[in-house]
Amino acid sequence: MVGERVSRLSGRYAEKRPPCSARRPGASNDVRQRFCAGLAVIGYSRFMRFRDREHAGRELVGLLGAYAGRGDVVVLGVARGGVAVAVEVARGLGVGMAPFLVRKLGVPGREELAMGAIANGVVVLNEEIAGRVNQADLDRVIRAETEELERRRVAYGAKPVDVTGRTVILVDDGLATGASARAAVEALRKQNPARIVLAVPTAPRETVEEFQALVDEVVCAYTPESFAAVGQAYRDFAQVSDREVRRLLR
Repeated sequence: MVGERVSRLSGRYAEKRPPCSARRPGASNDVRQRFCAGLAVIGYSRFMRFRDREHAGRELVGLLGAYAGRGDVVVLGVARGGVAVAVEVARGLGVGMAPFLVRKLGVPGREELAMGAIANGVVVLNEEIAGRVNQADLDRVIRAETEELERRRVAYGAKPVDVTGRTVILVDDGLATGASARAAVEALRKQNPARIVLAVPTAPRETVEEFQALVDEVVCAYTPESFAAVGQAYRDFAQVSDREVRRLLR
């Protein structure tokens, strides 16, 4: 088995995407796309809570005031999207910040569907999904994502952060299935922090409740009644590039 350790979890959630099944007979593809985009705005604008990741990070600061100015606190931003949120959290609290590298393990041929995640050699699998993937394909995905983690570590100049005996605030831009966050939490536990706080701008209520049993504290700014995807909470949820991560870490 590839990876230092594999944890198998019976997760209940799969990645969800806002649907767009609009069809207009006789319309061009361009017209259909614009029609679908219009439906998306109408249907999802009522769920938008944050302008962008930076705005989301500033909202989290108000919920994390108890950790402001403490020398034993460090903020770890899950790269890539979580780094943009974490920078604002760390700035607002006046504490140190570093990137934390985690990779989702996507089902071969359906990469958007998470079957687990890997962080610091710790692999966490959703048994419900990963159990349908043969071992050879699973090992191949783990190897590929391990190589990508190493590439990013070099690209970002990321150095290990000693969290032993410290309070870690683990920040991402949101949770859907929570696969990446589970791997991050398990990897952090091996480093013996005093406390792990998971802070995210948005997540399904059920996922928040699951993580309350996995970490010391969960801070979530927005749990919509109808959760379809993390991006529904943002007006601007553009993908964060390696270049942007490097800029944020300077």
